[in-house]
Amino acid sequence: MSDNEKEENIKKSADPASLEVLDLAEEDEDLQSAWSRYDDMQPQCQFGEDGVCCRICNMGPCRIIPGKSDTGVCGATADTIAARNLVRMIAAGAAAHSDHGRDVVHTLTEAIEGEDPDYEVKDYDKLKKLARDFGVNEGNGKKDRLAKEVADESLAEFGRQEGDITLTERAPDERYKLWKEEGLLPRGIDREVVETMHRTHMGVDTDYRHVLKQGLRCALSDGWGGTMIATDVQDVLFGTPEPLQARVNLGVLEEDAVNLIVHGHEPALSEVFVEAARDPELLEFAREKGAESINVAGICCTANEILMRHGIPVAGNFLQQELAIMTGMVELMMVDVQCIMPALSDTAKNFHTDLISTSPKAKFPGVEHKEFSEKNALETAKEIVKKGIDNFDNRNPEKQTLPDQKEDLIGGFTSESVFDFLGGTYRSTYRPLNDAIIDGRLLGAAGVVGCNNPDTCHDYNHTEMAKELIKNDVLVVSTGCSAIADGKAGLMKPEVAFDLAGEGLEEICRAVGIPPVLHLGSCVDNSRILTLLSNMVAEGGLGDDISDLPVAGAAPEWMSEKAVSIGFYFVASGVYTLLNKPFPVTGSEKVMDYLTDDIEDLVGGKFAFEEDPKKAAHMMIDHIETKREELGLKSAMYAKTS
Repeated sequence: MSDNEKEENIKKSADPASLEVLDLAEEDEDLQSAWSRYDDMQPQCQFGEDGVCCRICNMGPCRIIPGKSDTGVCGATADTIAARNLVRMIAAGAAAHSDHGRDVVHTLTEAIEGEDPDYEVKDYDKLKKLARDFGVNEGNGKKDRLAKEVADESLAEFGRQEGDITLTERAPDERYKLWKEEGLLPRGIDREVVETMHRTHMGVDTDYRHVLKQGLRCALSDGWGGTMIATDVQDVLFGTPEPLQARVNLGVLEEDAVNLIVHGHEPALSEVFVEAARDPELLEFAREKGAESINVAGICCTANEILMRHGIPVAGNFLQQELAIMTGMVELMMVDVQCIMPALSDTAKNFHTDLISTSPKAKFPGVEHKEFSEKNALETAKEIVKKGIDNFDNRNPEKQTLPDQKEDLIGGFTSESVFDFLGGTYRSTYRPLNDAIIDGRLLGAAGVVGCNNPDTCHDYNHTEMAKELIKNDVLVVSTGCSAIADGKAGLMKPEVAFDLAGEGLEEICRAVGIPPVLHLGSCVDNSRILTLLSNMVAEGGLGDDISDLPVAGAAPEWMSEKAVSIGFYFVASGVYTLLNKPFPVTGSEKVMDYLTDDIEDLVGGKFAFEEDPKKAAHMMIDHIETKREELGLKSAMYAKTS
């Protein structure tokens, strides 16, 4: 590989382990990656990027060219087309996360009915809290009966025909009142997705503001509905995470171990997969094959789930899924749903790695499918583990590359654990957190979340934004691939605060023993951030609504439709939300103006777009400062020097 080619690769990722594998991959003409396919795709379709290509009916496809074709065949303007395309992305993202939630509830139902002997209620306190939120009487004293009632109430949220989604009542009173007055309270989760698709059918809703308003309601059905249910019921079934230590990056793969990777988003199988990999008989089988142990590692949000509950190492985030196989060190990769690249099958053919799909919702050409059912979860997991062990002696030493890079992190924080880790003398309260903001030791807080995208230097925006925020005394919470990026960069170790955090944040991290960037889980666990914000409002002293808080959110390398839904439910909850690149709506000036300005009048939150992560961080800081001024709080700098 030439020096110029290596220079080009440096622009592709900020992660040294990824660059090491990427350099080797580009020396093999049979290997492709997301980055090489991205390069092959240039130039990408400008009409699609601007959001002014319409394929909704067969009179098209239509594209808007100002001065030539100002409307589609039906008369739809750029504003209508861009708005419809965008809210269809919201509907798809909301469907993905909410369907995840529905499946978890089904697992709970089957577990308590005796159909899933491999699952049980592990957090009874969380179950009782969820029961109270649903108005279920917990006085019968029988855990299974209570779980069944909670499961029934949870499932009812998806097909609700009357009333509103129950968990929206967790929001501050002022926020709930605003949603009700503006007609934004989501009804049944499925209903909002279906209505969004209906409204965007040819010849239905064409007022871009009205279309986008339905998009907000659909997104809220995700964030305060399906996603929140997924997080809570997973805690009930698998246990609410507590802070623990783990390792992250490709260096967690082990030369003398059978390396098994779980990749995807739904933790039902990965939970028992971890258990199966610890089975004494399978460990003995691995030793018979010449391995010293079995090493389970994760990719993407499944990685975050088993990291939080078991300390399982994380091999990488979204753009590292192919690179993990390219190390030649992975015996088996098991995938379920969401963010699985179809190209994985071609990558695996060049190595000894077995690729197994498991979800009835997702099959991939050329990939072995072993369908997972909760009814025989552990048995299925053991069969897959055994298959991976059997593959150990097929490793090709000539194709092995083991990057050294791995980093320690502390993960497993939740909205519940905030009650404790900042509690000090006043245990089980958010008071110290609110007081830290009020007295200026903390400027505020920011949620930095979301995907990777090869159109942006891998991990760079996540880590540089986080560094700039913590330097300015902004506590950062992170989920999903962003959390993995920060972990790889060493930002999730308490001691990093001494070098990188501002004086006030450093003081808090030193006193409490927490990192300046907190790992809050997988992408469905963005609902933990919503709960955290609601708890801050409930504690008092920082306004009456989420939109009053000195906080901001960002998805600085966003990629998926889920990210669109997440962004919209945060804005609809009153959060200033910054993305590196605009949604595909730039072909409509009115839609862009609505998202970045007018929408704030409706919900108190809005979008902003900035590709430079440091500039973006300071836009968030400016917003936080403005909110402090509106609350009558003194500046953080004054508080530190007073």
